[in-house]
Amino acid sequence: MFTGIISAIGDIADLEQRGGDVRLTIRTGNLSLADVQLGDSIACNGACLTAVELTGEGFIADVSVESLNLTTIGNWKNGSRINLEKAMQASDRFGGHIVSGHVDGIGEVVSLHEDARSWRFRIRAPRELAKYIAHKGSITVDGTSLTINKVDGSEFELNIVPHTMTHTVMGDYAVGTKLNLEVDLVARYLERLLLGDSAADSSNGSSDEGAADSK
Repeated sequence: MFTGIISAIGDIADLEQRGGDVRLTIRTGNLSLADVQLGDSIACNGACLTAVELTGEGFIADVSVESLNLTTIGNWKNGSRINLEKAMQASDRFGGHIVSGHVDGIGEVVSLHEDARSWRFRIRAPRELAKYIAHKGSITVDGTSLTINKVDGSEFELNIVPHTMTHTVMGDYAVGTKLNLEVDLVARYLERLLLGDSAADSSNGSSDEGAADSK
């Protein structure tokens, strides 16, 4: 479980193809791994990855074909910058919202412009996620917990303050940038709950639409 408050910006040190999937070596920059053990979860641009090996500069993680297909990880290259957050502890501050690290879909930056000292972004989400996106609701963009300022169909707008621009990879965004989206977890469970007893019918299953992680 994560909060969507980015701890550091890391980058991809190596990307190795392994039998159809990928092994990543990630440099974690200013993120301390002193309290991280093998098997712990670290969110990388919002995708929950499992540390299978710790290095002097970061960690190594395996990424499944499922995650490569359903997240932006398939587009990463050596040197790609990524947002990092360690899994939260029970004693941590809960500064963002409930984030699972399971990417629901890939969005795209439609437009961006300066607004005083902030930036305004317009992002297009996959159509199937539009029903979970609400005005003043929460959404996770590349692992960052953000508040939605405006909704127009499957597109939504964000107001990003200077601190977020400089402490996340949002400062790298341009029109056309693809990004990982995770919708509000509560909305997903509420949708399922409203199905009532019909949730047990196979026609109401969503196994073919599942979110991706690499745990």
